[in-house]
Amino acid sequence: MKFKPLAVGVATASLLLGSLVTAAPAAAAGYNGVCGKGFRVVNSADIGGKGTVFLTYNGSSGKNCVVTVLANKGKVRADAAVKKASGGPWAKDSGQFAQYAGPVHLAAAGSCVDWGGMIGSTWVVRTGTNCG
Repeated sequence: MKFKPLAVGVATASLLLGSLVTAAPAAAAGYNGVCGKGFRVVNSADIGGKGTVFLTYNGSSGKNCVVTVLANKGKVRADAAVKKASGGPWAKDSGQFAQYAGPVHLAAAGSCVDWGGMIGSTWVVRTGTNCG
């Protein structure tokens, strides 16, 4: 049986493109529980595919906690930071980390918070969120 070159080329291109489209995405970094007992995730943000920054809250203590979890293990510069949106200094943990930066705790019951994280040179900051 003879195949026409154009038909073979189209079939080959379809197979190649199909394999690119179905490639598995990188695994997202999950919350690791380091903020402590009673803290639950109330917000999160992807950091350019390098990891995830999590904002957690403990209703009993009225404290927020931020942790930046790396998607790929290996020492890299990372930060986790949180502050009251109404002002005040950032509470933060920054340095070279292999798994995560943080946890960083802040008493902020009844307040909106600014929070964020960095991995490498990629920052994510959320302002005025999770009021209450």
